[in-house]
Amino acid sequence: MTQPDTSAPPAPPTRSAWQDALERLATDRLTVHAGGGSKAQQRQHDKNRLTARERIRQLIDDGTPFDELMTFAGWEMYQDVGGCPSGGTVTGIGQIQGRPWMIIANDATVKAGAFFPITAKKVIRAQTIALENHLPVVYLVDSAGVYLPMQDEIFPDQDDFGRVFYLNARMSARGIPQIAAIMGNCVAGGAYLPVMCDTLIMTEGSGLYLAGPALVKAAIGQVVDSEDLGGASMHASIAGTVDYKEPDDAAALRRIRALADLYAQGESAPFARRRKDTLPAPERDLTDLVGFDGSKTYDVRDLITALVDGGEFHEFKAEYGETLVCGFARAGGFPVAFVANQRTVIKKKLKSGGEPGLRTRIEVGGVIYGDSADKAARFIMDANQAGVPLVFLSDVTGFMVGRDSEQEGIIRRGAKLVNAVSNTVVPKITIITGGSFGAGNYAMNGKAYAPRFLFAWPSAKYAVMSGNAAAKTLMDIQLAALKRAGTEPDDEDILRLYDEVKSKYDTELDPRYAAARLWVDEIIEPNDTRERLIRALEACAQNPHQDEFRVGVFQV
Repeated sequence: MTQPDTSAPPAPPTRSAWQDALERLATDRLTVHAGGGSKAQQRQHDKNRLTARERIRQLIDDGTPFDELMTFAGWEMYQDVGGCPSGGTVTGIGQIQGRPWMIIANDATVKAGAFFPITAKKVIRAQTIALENHLPVVYLVDSAGVYLPMQDEIFPDQDDFGRVFYLNARMSARGIPQIAAIMGNCVAGGAYLPVMCDTLIMTEGSGLYLAGPALVKAAIGQVVDSEDLGGASMHASIAGTVDYKEPDDAAALRRIRALADLYAQGESAPFARRRKDTLPAPERDLTDLVGFDGSKTYDVRDLITALVDGGEFHEFKAEYGETLVCGFARAGGFPVAFVANQRTVIKKKLKSGGEPGLRTRIEVGGVIYGDSADKAARFIMDANQAGVPLVFLSDVTGFMVGRDSEQEGIIRRGAKLVNAVSNTVVPKITIITGGSFGAGNYAMNGKAYAPRFLFAWPSAKYAVMSGNAAAKTLMDIQLAALKRAGTEPDDEDILRLYDEVKSKYDTELDPRYAAARLWVDEIIEPNDTRERLIRALEACAQNPHQDEFRVGVFQV
């Protein structure tokens, strides 16, 4: 007789931090993609209109990816008014008739597509990417205009609503095609966006006017219905504003595709003319290589070879300035130049202080030392001279500090690196794989240094310093303030204060916090990095123009 098994069941395998992070990312992305929710989506369908993402799927070539950008714009912002998922607009690059186009689509399920402050900034960033890379643009317009309760944060500044139309005009002057399709509301100042495009399509039932019927009645006493004031038939036959009138969304999207197929293809960027056939990269799970919390050491050369064609990497000055790894490779057949933070512990040979022979010191991975800064600055100059795009793999804790480092001229040498990064004229793409702290963010081509694209892994941490160091510093400041006010906190108060400060700072370190504010263009999964990099290079390849490389005064 078989005896029952009374042994304890085997323990389930331990879940990795990466599994949890990637599942959370997928869940959060689904939440964002829901926009204003199922009821709002149904209202859109009841009007015989598609949602923004449904429109995009019909617009792009079958079977091709849509590389969404700034998905998490507005994440956990504007909670007091119900939030603004994805900034109330969907942006990204998709193939239309075999060519990459920037697509900007209002999401009418979110506050009727009204512009929040983050919406304007997101559209401006998408237009800037299109301008820098000479990407043609499609605008799918369905917006109620500015969100009036926040008009003072949307309307007046340089990177506010008016900048959208400025960039419309600048792209037009550069010969970058722009097609707009009005597929719902297009009201007030927002009406200028589609009208400033090369081609304007409008669907029946949509409205285009500077002031709607209610505002016209209030302003001048005139009673007029929506169709006579700004309907598709009026604009097509009387005002002459509309180039193509279409019955519905599907017809408008077909018209866009037909027009896009006729557009001339410009020259490629100089680096793209040296593109070769793509070779596969060595297969490797990057989440096994790179730890989620930054505590695991790894050789960044292994990461680079997993991203490049055939795993072939030509390392520059391999034995010098080893905390930064630099070198040339190909990705998707394109030539590329990598600047990457090394994450191993390095035993560094040094000149002896007047004694014969050599001495050594330990250098910590992720820290930029003086010789590393010198090497990277020189390599960046080489990449510009060769006309090869730069790819920064950023996992940096900052520049080395202390007496020895200061005496070795770390500020001067770091300034040289920042100068080279700032004045680079080849395309720059940044991928943040771990920490991106302090001045290290600047040296590794952070947002302030105009990367064409800036991607972050879910493990990215983006701040002026690491969480523990910042929490301790901020707590010391707050404790000093309490003592000046005559309060002497006890141990319990100190612990509570530390936990509060640390919790707040940890929230701000999360890449969604950065993505919400457009400090990064997209959070991507590690194992998608190679394909996203190649498609970003394909986008960069659309701009044939390269400025003269000049660096100005170098500290030497």
